[in-house]
Amino acid sequence: MEHPILFLDVILGFFHVHIPPHITYSWLIMAMLIGLGYMASRQRAMVPAGGQNFFETLIGGLEEFMVEITGEEGRAFFPFIATLFIYIWICNLIGLIPGCYSPTANINTPLSMALCSFAFTHYLGVKYHGIKYVKHFLGPIPWLAPLFFPIEIIGHFARVLSLTLRLFGNIMGEDLVLMILLLLAGKFFAPLPMMFLAVFTSTVQAFIFTLLSMMYFAGSMEEAH
Repeated sequence: MEHPILFLDVILGFFHVHIPPHITYSWLIMAMLIGLGYMASRQRAMVPAGGQNFFETLIGGLEEFMVEITGEEGRAFFPFIATLFIYIWICNLIGLIPGCYSPTANINTPLSMALCSFAFTHYLGVKYHGIKYVKHFLGPIPWLAPLFFPIEIIGHFARVLSLTLRLFGNIMGEDLVLMILLLLAGKFFAPLPMMFLAVFTSTVQAFIFTLLSMMYFAGSMEEAH
């Protein structure tokens, strides 16, 4: 939820520096994840407990789910998927903290991640099929290839639009509802029931984004039919 006073804006204001909040909070989240990753790698235990147990369960479950969709080949690019999911998840949730802002509530953040998924999809296609990857765009009937090719090109670019607008629209709408409830009620605790729902929807939106990315990756690795 975007609050009237963002603490990073206040800090930067002392130095007379203005950086858009979706950028500053993206940097903050990246620093948090790098720090957590470093601490997790330094404090591993044979018998996981606490935070290690949580993250091992999360990452292990996500990896097995991805392998069911992409096959064993998917393990090679699992770090990309895991990073994408955790980053989007934290971006969605951080806006629920007073004085913070969800980077995914700005269209530039979902667009940047959608473009990364788009580029990686076609990188995998070329890696697995070489020049034969073009068959994915020609359709099943050779003499209809001139018709199928532009349709497929438009469809692939539409994926970027779909991933971007779905994530942006849901998080922006969620933040607006919470802000309206807060302004109408005039009390911080008024939107708390909605916040619990927001935690759920934030998790679902992160999962949907990564699920669709997995499906696109799996499709690019398959043989054209």
